[in-house]
Amino acid sequence: MRAYLVRRLALIVPTFIGISLISFFVIQLAPGSPIYFKFLAGQGLMASDAETEQIIEETKQLYGLDKPIWEQYIRWLWRMIRLDFGNSYKDQRPVREKIFETVPITLQLNIISILIIYLISVPLGVYSATHHRTLSDNILTFILFVLYSLPTFWTAMLLILYLGGGEYLDWFPVAGLNDVGAENLPWDKWLIDRLHHIALPVFCLTYGGRAGLSRYARAGMIETIRQDYIRTARAYGFSEKIVVFKYAMRNSLIPILTLLGTLLPALIGGSVIIEKIFSIPGMGKLGFEAILSRDYPLIMGVLSMSALLTLIGLVISDITYALVDPRIKFK
Repeated sequence: MRAYLVRRLALIVPTFIGISLISFFVIQLAPGSPIYFKFLAGQGLMASDAETEQIIEETKQLYGLDKPIWEQYIRWLWRMIRLDFGNSYKDQRPVREKIFETVPITLQLNIISILIIYLISVPLGVYSATHHRTLSDNILTFILFVLYSLPTFWTAMLLILYLGGGEYLDWFPVAGLNDVGAENLPWDKWLIDRLHHIALPVFCLTYGGRAGLSRYARAGMIETIRQDYIRTARAYGFSEKIVVFKYAMRNSLIPILTLLGTLLPALIGGSVIIEKIFSIPGMGKLGFEAILSRDYPLIMGVLSMSALLTLIGLVISDITYALVDPRIKFK
């Protein structure tokens, strides 16, 4: 187990470098330039042609954009190894500082979403598999497929309209993480206020995952309960609960745990839209605004952090195999 973890963690390094390389050159191929964005947004609008060229050249030298692309990448990679992503083009703040401020917020939303998805979808999948082709299974399947087909942004707008004080009910706040002055509240009231604010965003992040994951859980459980050892367990006289939850469920969870490595990046990607709609100051909203302003250091910093979280999720997914199925040996 220890040797496997060492090799698995060592594999993260070349994978991470490969992701950073592809991301860097894809961003470089995008049209436009942060220089001209800064120029149009600043005092260069009133400058003459000669002053304009001088401002552009000075800005390129300041940020190292006058260097060849490969040299820009080497310089940025060396900074990334030291967790120094440079300064933001937009406000000159260190990128690391801005990312570390937003990562806990995004992780908070995503960890809560993952827990809710697994706590709801796995029991739903087990129930649907043990009641295969019954009326309740058909109704549940229909509802889950409808939920799976709903676009996240459309659902978010409907929730704001009907439950967020639009034209109907005013049950949930639709912006931010806490009310103004919430930091002065006792911890229990602060927690209630935080949960009240993130209720709608978390729902938008989880309903699609719940629907998809429950279908995987259902398919895995149906396949497992048809195995010979399940028939043998029933023949020995074990109760249906013991057969399902002790023998069948652990083996059917392996495909579900495999999806854990893909669920985290999917949620991080979805949080870009949700954080923007609900004005949540997380990493997704930060990355979206960085793309609009062509803030290269901030874009690369957000992509690097997202890639690192994805790789960590894959490692966690691999490790949980052994916890679920002791027959799996890591060599």
